[in-house]
Amino acid sequence: MSTHEVAEAAKRASRVLAPLDEASRNAALEAMAKALEAASAELLAASVEDMRLAESLSGEEQLPPATLARLKLNEAKLREMVEQVRSVAALPDPLRRTLDATELDTGLELTKISVPLGVLAVIFEARPDAVTQIAALALKSGNAVILKPGKEVEHTAVALVRVLREAIERLGLPADAISLVLGRERVQELLGEHALVDMVIPRGSKALVEYVQANTRIPVLGHSEGVCHIYVDRAADEELALRVIDDAKCDYAAACNAVETVLVHAEIAAEFLPKLAERLRAHGVALHGDAAVRSMLRDVPVTAIDDWHTEYGELAVSIGVVSSLDAAIEHIHAHGSSHTESILTEDYAASERFLREVDAAGVFHNASTRFADGFRYGFGAEVGISTSKFHARGPVGLDGLTTYKYVLRGSGQVAGDYRGPNAREFTHRKLAR
Repeated sequence: MSTHEVAEAAKRASRVLAPLDEASRNAALEAMAKALEAASAELLAASVEDMRLAESLSGEEQLPPATLARLKLNEAKLREMVEQVRSVAALPDPLRRTLDATELDTGLELTKISVPLGVLAVIFEARPDAVTQIAALALKSGNAVILKPGKEVEHTAVALVRVLREAIERLGLPADAISLVLGRERVQELLGEHALVDMVIPRGSKALVEYVQANTRIPVLGHSEGVCHIYVDRAADEELALRVIDDAKCDYAAACNAVETVLVHAEIAAEFLPKLAERLRAHGVALHGDAAVRSMLRDVPVTAIDDWHTEYGELAVSIGVVSSLDAAIEHIHAHGSSHTESILTEDYAASERFLREVDAAGVFHNASTRFADGFRYGFGAEVGISTSKFHARGPVGLDGLTTYKYVLRGSGQVAGDYRGPNAREFTHRKLAR
């Protein structure tokens, strides 16, 4: 089918999904989970083929280690994908919730209820888990989804989508609720379907997100990069700080919520930095530092920083010394990407200032930036992380895939009844939801 025909079929499928009751949607999710388990050998074989092709690339096409890490599907990652599908099914129903209710007049009641967006288009790179995360969240929230994978993950995406389509079709649901388009030329075609697609979600590099944002009239949900900071305050607990930074950088360096810049208060830098350097270098982390850091770590290989606005996506980190909490906040606002920022301190006043004043989708105290994740937030999974201030912000789960509509139930009232010398008056009385 052409891209336009795929979008039309997805729109038709979305009309079927929207009125489905919660039990039917949850049954479909359980069928998807069981189908993934049954097809594990096939899915892992498809990933092996993707990895073989990816590792054969050279020159400008060669994929960085961080991308290869995201691309590889193994048994543990597949189990996690299945678990996420089931965890989405266990979440409360996001649809038909009464968000507000108002009596406009006797016998004239207005309710605001949650409804699906309609059709989602998801353009992603080396992330096989994006297929199951997004398909599960889309179906639970009554949305159809069109997936456009990067060429490096095509074999795995094709296998995953086939398994998911067959699973829901066996329950009598339209297979086109989960669709796939392949080929670079399909991206621009998909971005042009503003009459049929209700939201585009890019998941991948900064270049991908910026390209999508610049080439569509469809609303875009996403973030272009994750330049996350940790500020080690002068009142930080040293062991806590070392443990948190270790996790934030080394737990999964390729993730967008991994820390990329560590800022250390000048009063503790001379004592803290050597310990931090030792801890990170034990994990093979490359250190990049400002002049103050390099002068305090003369016996440690530290590269001068070229650009504070760097998302490494690998075992590398920028380290700087700041004179105060104010300087740390100023640095974060100048060089951050509004993704996730954390302060490590035992000073309550300092922590509250940081949480109140730092402008980001996530602000943490004494915790790793790696917690910025839909699964860890209890969303079951996420379609991505948004750094926008409109519609959804931070890890986006079910609520971010819904909108609302107003439902007015009357008893023959007309607008003219509320004008003129004998006009009726509105009561505008709030009702229990």
